Amino acid sequence: MKEGTVVEWLVEEGADISHGDELVEVESEKINNAVEAPTSGVLRRRVAKEGDVLPVGDLLGVIADSDVPDSDIEAFVEEFQSTFVPEEEDAGGPAPETVEVGGRSIQYLAMDETDSGTPLILIPGYGGDINIFVFNQETLSQDRAVYAIDMPGHGGSEKEVGDGSLDFFAGVVNGFMEEKGIGRAHLAGHSMGGAIASVFTLDNPDKVASLTLFASAGFGEEINSEYIEAFIAANKRKDMKAALQRLFADPSLVTRDLVADILAYKRKDGVNESLRTVADSVFADGKQSRVIDASKLGVPILAVWGDDDKIVPSSHSKNLPDDAKVETIENKGHMVQMEAAGPTNRVVSEFLSRVE
Repeated sequence: MKEGTVVEWLVEEGADISHGDELVEVESEKINNAVEAPTSGVLRRRVAKEGDVLPVGDLLGVIADSDVPDSDIEAFVEEFQSTFVPEEEDAGGPAPETVEVGGRSIQYLAMDETDSGTPLILIPGYGGDINIFVFNQETLSQDRAVYAIDMPGHGGSEKEVGDGSLDFFAGVVNGFMEEKGIGRAHLAGHSMGGAIASVFTLDNPDKVASLTLFASAGFGEEINSEYIEAFIAANKRKDMKAALQRLFADPSLVTRDLVADILAYKRKDGVNESLRTVADSVFADGKQSRVIDASKLGVPILAVWGDDDKIVPSSHSKNLPDDAKVETIENKGHMVQMEAAGPTNRVVSEFLSRVE
């Protein structure tokens, strides 16, 4: 992401702010998202105006103690604006790479701020790609290497999906770890990606340090099969937008760019056939074909769910072991890691630091 549009301020100047409070809604290339306060204090200035298009890193507002003179606030704003240099167009973060796994080209994105911790592998769900972790991966890479992987049939990976089963995809994760020389990792999966991570754990317990499950499939039969079918069938902007809006508690978060990106992916050769193969295997007859016995996982588990998940019921978290940590976030949907990126990142970071 290079820039964002200021949609709406959520607090007034002079308001007392706590760390993590949502301050301003910004529309990015993917979805609208709320920027959270990085510290506590008083919102002394709303510098950015609604409708402004700002580069990443620009100044939105100023939080300071109430006893800081207005002149100091003005001087800070003036100095920032006179010295701020937007990121160069070609100086973005790491680019996706590919690796061959089982004869298939697999796309992944690696962020490695430090190699001091056990690596984390992020696995997207059905129809998703590495971009669903756009608000999470960089933050989580502050303490460890983090890899996001496009499963076959998704994103920039090869479109052939074998039998489309969870076992097939778990084998891809295993092959990826072997190719990258990763002996043991934390696994985090969204939706079907959580089920993939869980099946991998059952088959390879010594290779998994912990499981983080975002709105995970695999722990109950219920699934919104209408969404699955609508996603496969959609080939026009209107239909795709209606399908994607089911993923969010707030349907207005679905942007034109997000719809365009998904349609471009679905129009690639072999994609719809792959999606159908996976759906017929993992979501046969309108339900989840495999329900995992969570008691056999044997690793620390964190589950993060939105309480307004319209795809996989948040009640499925009750089927996890009693010692699993479950975080249910109010007024968020199936894409909880995007809708509530700040709270999600905090709870995941805290969990990983404890189970290292």
